[in-house]
Amino acid sequence: MKTKSFVLVFILFLFSSLVKADEGMWLIGNLAKNKQACQAMKELGLQIPASQLYNLKHPSLKDAVVSFGGFCSGVVVSEDGLVFTNHHCGFNCIRQHSTVEHDYLKDGFIAHNHQEELPNLELYVRFLISTKNVTRRVLKAINVSMNELARTAAIDSVKSVIIGEIGKKDSTLVGVVDTFYGGNEFWLSVYRDFTDIRLVFAPPSSIGKFGWNTDNWMWPRHVGDFSVFRIYADSLNRPANYSPNNVPYHPKYVAPISLDGYKEGSFSMTIGYPGVTERYLSSYGVEEKITCINRPMIDVRNVKQAIWKREMDKDEATNLKYAAKYDESSNFWKNSIGMNKALRNLDVVKKKQKAEEQLQKWINENPSEKKYRNLLASLKENYAKRYQTTRAINYFAETFLNGPELIQLALDLMNFDFDDKPKAVAEHLNKLVEQYGNMDTSIDKEVFVALLKKYQLSVDSIYLPCAYQVIDTVYHGNVQLYADSLYAHSQLSSPMGLKRFLERDSTFDIYKDPAVEFGIDLIVKYFEMSQGISDVSREIDRSERLLNAVIRKMYDKRNFYPDANSTMRLSFGSVCGYSPRDGIYYDDHTTVEGLLKKVKLHLGDIDFAVGPKVLSLLSSRQFGRYADDKGNMDVCFITNNDITGGNSGSAMFNEKGQLMGLAFDGNWEGMSGDVAYNAQLQRCIGVDIRYVLFVIDKYGKADNLMQELNITR
Repeated sequence: MKTKSFVLVFILFLFSSLVKADEGMWLIGNLAKNKQACQAMKELGLQIPASQLYNLKHPSLKDAVVSFGGFCSGVVVSEDGLVFTNHHCGFNCIRQHSTVEHDYLKDGFIAHNHQEELPNLELYVRFLISTKNVTRRVLKAINVSMNELARTAAIDSVKSVIIGEIGKKDSTLVGVVDTFYGGNEFWLSVYRDFTDIRLVFAPPSSIGKFGWNTDNWMWPRHVGDFSVFRIYADSLNRPANYSPNNVPYHPKYVAPISLDGYKEGSFSMTIGYPGVTERYLSSYGVEEKITCINRPMIDVRNVKQAIWKREMDKDEATNLKYAAKYDESSNFWKNSIGMNKALRNLDVVKKKQKAEEQLQKWINENPSEKKYRNLLASLKENYAKRYQTTRAINYFAETFLNGPELIQLALDLMNFDFDDKPKAVAEHLNKLVEQYGNMDTSIDKEVFVALLKKYQLSVDSIYLPCAYQVIDTVYHGNVQLYADSLYAHSQLSSPMGLKRFLERDSTFDIYKDPAVEFGIDLIVKYFEMSQGISDVSREIDRSERLLNAVIRKMYDKRNFYPDANSTMRLSFGSVCGYSPRDGIYYDDHTTVEGLLKKVKLHLGDIDFAVGPKVLSLLSSRQFGRYADDKGNMDVCFITNNDITGGNSGSAMFNEKGQLMGLAFDGNWEGMSGDVAYNAQLQRCIGVDIRYVLFVIDKYGKADNLMQELNITR
């Protein structure tokens, strides 16, 4: 009996197969059929039926939740299309509208009427209309004799047909067929996108980014991580490109806002668009993620970000140029550091290996499953075959494709399509102009030199692009001289080069520009490396898919949740603290009192500096209706909801389906969560909606916005 229990523990660790109150990102369109999850939510305290969460016939909570820009989530909170999301989700939009004279990152932004709201031409929000399981239709196109390449091509063909059918029915709809369970299931999601999105309110960064990178991924937190946007539509309430004639969008459903707060054990439900998890990944895949994916990102961004940060701290104009880039880069960098540490501390690879041993035993004992007998051996062999090249590819991508901005621009220009649709050409052009406007060539050249050296020290010489031969022979190994020459002779290092390219100046041969020549060199080497492991990678994809299938077959009575893949998901749990290590316990919420103490503790640290107006307002302790029954005001809180990247800005609802907060982060100790969930450690961090409203109301004095909200108590 003990042996069976031991085996079950490891199998469940690897495959996350049971419905738990705190684990699982559930496909909301399939929730009504998920009796186990519905029952678990009810037992935790949910007071509304599943039909009020997702309903095709009547407005429901899913109609208030949006994908914000494809990288975050948001929630509609007014009849005139106001959307709450995180400050870090709106950060780039806020930065784009900022100047040294009007620094909305530093001072915040408030639109007191519709005319003052600021458009964001590259931003969109996406509403989910419906979901449907199309697995049978997709898999009809394949047969067992197909190799992985043919299988993928057949599946993609059917997907294209299904997606095309949606657009023919209604030109305002977008169809997406997503892959679930490693390629064993397929679901169609139908969306409606709105592209006229305007900035309405942003707190100063001393509120919205309080703690900055120091506090990122940490608990306790005291940050008002929110911003407010508005959706606009045409006169018939349909999607429309930006126009001064557009009017505020009137949504199907508006999320009510609760001032009742929460307590330890209160029900919490998060609805949003989590990005990517890999909970079903093999032990070999996890080890590759640690050493070949996360490690290169950490190493290379260490170098790049140190240069950026040094120059940002020197100059306000440079800070504006690089703030959003640094914020995005450092977010994933710190996540990778935390993930590697957590995966090692929790012995995730070893635990998965033990679970795989038990799986192999089950396969061997069941003659009907003989086709899976070499599955794990194949995974081990093929991951080993591609180890060195995969590691090099990720160092390569971080160093060159995500490194010096001049090289990124050169590669982008090589892919510029003048014959594309006018809207696409205009969007691409705007992106290029912004890239040039936010690049400092002296900083970028220093990054280029540092990363060239870093890459050479990190990989085997067979993975070096041809440019290194030029450095050795022509410049006698002096990387600085090579970079000086490239930046001096490339016309793309100034807007004049972009102008000549876009005007199709016949005297300007872009392919003879040094930056483009370097880019071509990169493309050749990257293609060579990728092709060298293409067959092995396809075999790994096939084996990971079969691994997923055999585990679900082994536990066919259990209710498996699919990995996150940027589709709308629901997670549920409770407000609860946790113990990160022996002798320490973290409470489930933080307060203004704690924020003021943190300001004093970090006096002189710019990450924790708060402006006089904000400090005076918080110190007055005049919190009004946003205070709890003791007169205090909470700032942030934590739950055991299961979230990941992409959930930023997700609505956090209480048992009545009322908005209680906005998810914005995970905790350091739970950074293993994308690969392996740990119920004792993993937490979802949210900003308390009462703190959000306090800032809008008392700091912003935005009465026009407060009157739009449906606030209950």
